[in-house]
Amino acid sequence: MIKTPINAGNNGEGLNSGALGHQLMVEYYGCSPERLNKVDHIRSAMLEAAKATGATVVGEVFHEFNPHGISGVVVIAESHLAIHTWPEYGYAAVDLFTCGDEIDPYKGFDLLRVELSADRFEVREFFRGRLEPLTGLLPHKPAVMNI
Repeated sequence: MIKTPINAGNNGEGLNSGALGHQLMVEYYGCSPERLNKVDHIRSAMLEAAKATGATVVGEVFHEFNPHGISGVVVIAESHLAIHTWPEYGYAAVDLFTCGDEIDPYKGFDLLRVELSADRFEVREFFRGRLEPLTGLLPHKPAVMNI
């Protein structure tokens, strides 16, 4: 059974949120323990998820724990994707944090749901960097400023 995502401030805004960043914090339950414990599978799934969002991958690090579990991060030019797995519980915690008007973290979320064989999930969605006053869309990479 798949749960409906928890909305933490979207109000249907999606990519046009007026925020600098868009973050999904995801709980995947009922995942394949075998998939959650294969570092090569997790690395591949996370890299594919980053590409699915439309992001530019700039680096990645994954660590396999003994006796089981994996932590990893894919650094993207637009922020990051991170995962921590608990194969013994069929559970994975994932953070998809993106910036920019063209990057869609839900595309990565969908890909990971399939790749982890999750039978249910919870999503908390946040819009980061809502700067006041809001005057329309905030460009991800504004012109260079003198700071």
